[in-house]
Order: sequence, then structure tokens, then C-alpha cells
Amino acid sequence: MVDIAFGPERGPRPDATDTRAAYLEMVRRKRMYGGLLLAIFVALMASGFLLAESRNAGGLWNGAPRVFDFPAEVLTEAWAKRANLPGLFLDHVPALIETINIAAVSTLLGGLAAMALALLSTRGLARWPRAIPLFRRSMDGLRAIPEIVIALVLIYILGGGPVPAVIAIALHTGGALGKLFSEVAENADLKPVEGLHSVGATWFQRMWLGVIPQVAPNWISYALLRFEINVRASAILGFVGEGGIGHDLKIAMQWGQGRYDEVVAIFALLFLAIFAIDRLSDHFRNRLVRGH
Repeated sequence: MVDIAFGPERGPRPDATDTRAAYLEMVRRKRMYGGLLLAIFVALMASGFLLAESRNAGGLWNGAPRVFDFPAEVLTEAWAKRANLPGLFLDHVPALIETINIAAVSTLLGGLAAMALALLSTRGLARWPRAIPLFRRSMDGLRAIPEIVIALVLIYILGGGPVPAVIAIALHTGGALGKLFSEVAENADLKPVEGLHSVGATWFQRMWLGVIPQVAPNWISYALLRFEINVRASAILGFVGEGGIGHDLKIAMQWGQGRYDEVVAIFALLFLAIFAIDRLSDHFRNRLVRGH
């Protein structure tokens, strides 16, 4: 008989009647396996670092003493031109609004797609149970591809602008939120669904009246959290020509010296916007989930 606790190999076993000895042996084995895994992890990290260092043109250790030189140069110039910062804030507010609009539209579209994917991939709720693996793998695929990769592909098809950014973020959002929405829907009470089914309700009516009222607070909470992430993602996509405040930041940094005050103004404006969105969404999430 195979000993489940200590493995299939032959050898002495602790007396089953001696609970303390069996427990100590199990703890020792866990510590040994944990130590081996830690040693393997450290070795892999060290080898990866040495490989990256050998392929790095400048070298980490050689560049480490100068890591703060560029930020110091940027902040010094911005401080010298600090009188220009309020005007620069106002100049870039339209670009910030565009970034927030991209995040809002993509979150809405991705959230609607996630709702459908979640309900179609949840056991006990799916319209076509045999297609559950297909919908789950679809969400995995959407979630696995980064937004910037999708955006770079769409640029060749649609050109630059906010539309490729909206599509790229919405696709990734659909996969990410679909997974979270599905986990919430799995915990829904099926009694209302069964009651609606018994009186002849369609699948859509069962979902709309029996499931969505139960899961809506958590779904909206996850959507608000995703909106925060999408604001940052839309700003990053600006670096690849997708518009918004990220595009302005890219141009300012490419100009280099003489425009560093604009770089600081954009960073500060983006930070304040993300901070405000984070606090507002956190407040609404607390009210939705905890009721206060």
C-alpha cells in the first residue's frame, strides 16, 4: 500500500500509533522540500540576473550610481520654471479628459462583454453547457494578450488615434473581468433561477431577474477597480501613438531639455487624476459591497 503522507518509496515508516512522531516527520519533510524549492528559486533568479547583466549594454552596477541623475535634471529644470506649471496643467487637461474617456468607454464595452462571457461560462447558469470550455478559453486568450500588443496590431489596421486604444483595452478588460464575474456568479443562489425556470422564463429572463440582482454589487465593484487600471493603461498606450495624455508625455520627453517642466506637469496631472479616481471608486466600492 502506498503511504500517501510520506511517498511511495520503501523505507522505515513512523509508527502510526505515534502521532507526535508522524507529525514531526511530516514537518521535517515539508521543511526539506520548502528549502529545496527556495534554493532552486534563488538559483534561477541569480542565473537570470547574470544573463540579463551580460546582455545589458551599460551594466547595472556601472549605471547604479547615476540612477538619480536624470530625475534630478528634470526636477531642477521644472523648479526653475515652476511659474509655468499652472498654465501647463490647463494646457493638458483636454488630453487628460481624452485619456479618461478612453478608459471609461473601454471599461463599459469590456464590462458588457465580460457579463455575457461570465454567464455563458458559469456552471449551472450557462445557456450551452457544452460550450463552457470554449468561453473559458476565450477569456484566457483575451486576458493573456497585453493591451499594448493588441494596440500595436490595430495601429496597422486602423491607424493611430483613440479607437485602437479603446478596442485593445476593451478586449483585455473583457477577459479579465469575465474571469472575476464568473467566480462571483458561481456563488449565486440558484433557487430564484429554478423558480423562474419553473414558470417558463427564458434564459435571458432568468439571468436578468434571478442572477444579476445578486451579483450586481460585486460586479460593479470589480468594474470600478478595472476602470482605475484602464486609466493607467490608456495613458501608457499614448506612448505608442494612441492619443491622450500619454502621447503628450511622449512628445515632451522626446524634446528633452527645455521641456522638462512640461514632463513634470503631465506627470503631476496624471498622478492627481489617478489619485482622485482611486479615492472615488474606493468610496463607491465600499458602499456597494459593505453598504456604508
